Amino acid sequence: MVFALLSAFIFIVIAYMIHKNISYVEMYLTILFSTVLQLIVDIVLEFNYELYGYFDKGVDYETFIYIFMIYPPLTILFINYLPIEREIILKTMYILAWTIFSIGYEYLCIRNGTLYYENWKLWYSAIIYPFIYLLIILNFLFIRKLLLLDKDC
Repeated sequence: MVFALLSAFIFIVIAYMIHKNISYVEMYLTILFSTVLQLIVDIVLEFNYELYGYFDKGVDYETFIYIFMIYPPLTILFINYLPIEREIILKTMYILAWTIFSIGYEYLCIRNGTLYYENWKLWYSAIIYPFIYLLIILNFLFIRKLLLLDKDC
């Protein structure tokens, strides 16, 4: 629990203090999308297939630390520094770097007991993270397009 709270504090402070390259609307909508995506994935994989879970089996309030205090600032950091106008190789390297960070952080969560595996393996996450990040990017680009269309009206 201490690890989760300390992580949350660090990520929130960093996300708050950085220079923002994205608007508050973009931040809000991207966080909303990634939170809903994360909840859907967790409901299916954790409760339906019992592959992994947070803290203890079943529903627990400590999981809200991840849902509302860790994932949102990490989403802000991911989207804020996205090299959107750069070459595809740089974007690919960016997603790869975030995948490596996510695997490392997930490993630390397993080691300190805030995340447990039942029938899951860390390498499954390594395969899935790039697709999750790609979905977040596509959603972000869609939000940008909608905001531009809204200005035209």
